[in-house]
Amino acid sequence: MAANVARRCPWGPARRLGLVAYRSYSSSGNSYPSIPLTTPLPGVPKPLFATVDTQQGFETKVTTLENGLQVASQNKFGQFCTVGILINSGSRYEAKYIGGISHFLEKLAFSSTAQFGSKDEILLTLEKHGGICDCQASRDTTMYAVSADVKGLDTVVGLLADVVLQPRLSDEEIEMTRMAVHFELEDLNMRPDPEPLLTEMIHAAAYRENTVGLNRFCLPEDIKKIGREVLHSYLQNYYTPDRMVLAAVGVEHDRLVDCARRYLLGTEPVWGSAAVKKVDKSVAQYTGGILKLEKDMSNVSLGPTPIPELTHIMIGLETCSFLEEDFIPFAVLNMLMGGGGSFSAGGPGKGLFTRLYLNVLNRHHWMYNATSYHHSYEDTGLLCIHASADPRQVREMVEIITREFILMAGAVGEVELERAKTQLQSMLMMNLESRPVIFEDVGRQVLATGTRKLPHELCVLIGQVGTEDIKRVVTKMLHNKPAVAALGDLTELPSYEHIQAALSSKDGRLPRVYRLFR
Repeated sequence: MAANVARRCPWGPARRLGLVAYRSYSSSGNSYPSIPLTTPLPGVPKPLFATVDTQQGFETKVTTLENGLQVASQNKFGQFCTVGILINSGSRYEAKYIGGISHFLEKLAFSSTAQFGSKDEILLTLEKHGGICDCQASRDTTMYAVSADVKGLDTVVGLLADVVLQPRLSDEEIEMTRMAVHFELEDLNMRPDPEPLLTEMIHAAAYRENTVGLNRFCLPEDIKKIGREVLHSYLQNYYTPDRMVLAAVGVEHDRLVDCARRYLLGTEPVWGSAAVKKVDKSVAQYTGGILKLEKDMSNVSLGPTPIPELTHIMIGLETCSFLEEDFIPFAVLNMLMGGGGSFSAGGPGKGLFTRLYLNVLNRHHWMYNATSYHHSYEDTGLLCIHASADPRQVREMVEIITREFILMAGAVGEVELERAKTQLQSMLMMNLESRPVIFEDVGRQVLATGTRKLPHELCVLIGQVGTEDIKRVVTKMLHNKPAVAALGDLTELPSYEHIQAALSSKDGRLPRVYRLFR
């Protein structure tokens, strides 16, 4: 029997003696019958391997063209790159226009242009380079981005230039955009998660009718008012080269500058090159205040296990801009507060040792959510806590949140501070492993400051934050009037004056209310 096996497999004895150095496997027969695995195959391109760069390899290169356009790049090993144009444009600049223009432009992005007859043509062009595209409009920045094979850089930059400067804005596309905006507004009011709507409300309450307090979404009554003439009027003032950054990750800087000169220098936009009339340079004015929306939340989630009816409250206070030194302590404070939903499938890495988990969700089982958010802009900032609970317990929930704000100014333990700093540093570094995130970080920093702080610099600044820094920024923050957004059944909601009094007190408690009848 053993002899038969040996005859069937002539390598058997040699394998036992360790004499076989290779095996012949090939989908097309014995193409390379005598080449061991340790030897490169003939005719195959020489492979490129990632190397450990010096600190200089992480630096972001910035070049300013003759027309004021900034070109920024960050080299990164890989076959693909992310390229995009970031524009200093958004809803905060729409005070003199019909609100919602940026929302419209976001939906119209990557539609037909001077060179491409339809969105399908653009997508087919990108598919040849394995590319995808996206546009996002925020309160202060509009971003057009493409991820594709680095070999198609020339095509991608030319396409981006055409999309930004030469959109057709046909009647059919504008009508389709009106329908898309209308659908998104309906979805915003129907979705179980109220966080996007509450974020809009808290900004409107904190910066009433100015800059970042203006509506990011188009109002239903304004949808029909926005047409090609309105869009061209806005684009003429805000889509100018001096307000743009061409940013890229994973490309050589000189090659990117050459593409920028070819496609973005001296290009005539479709709306003409008339002189800019007037750009809104208003500075954000924090007003504080309350914005309430009575709404039936009992049927937002139907099905076998519906979400119970909840009332949502968000309380915020002004902080600082991302250009100020106190931005880092506020970022650490936000991580220190943390929070989340009442259910979490994670461990310590999910923030279960943050204050809003330990002091709020762990002690008050009837609260469904307690989460801290920090919104920061070039001239202001807003630290908020979002909480939700049964409508009958709204007053108690508000008092718990106001007490947490007051406790921020109290003693800060060394252990919880170090944990918050370490978590912030790890989140920063993990997020910046993603190429699209690096792209957005490069673009936003260069657009705001003309340069970029590297991750290791930010980690050093985070590590230097001490307990006295947290107390200092919190004390300054608590001197401001609060901004309050409330959504749902607001029967038990305390008055704005009572919330303000609680945040001005020593213990954060609401003034007592005595009733004759309950």
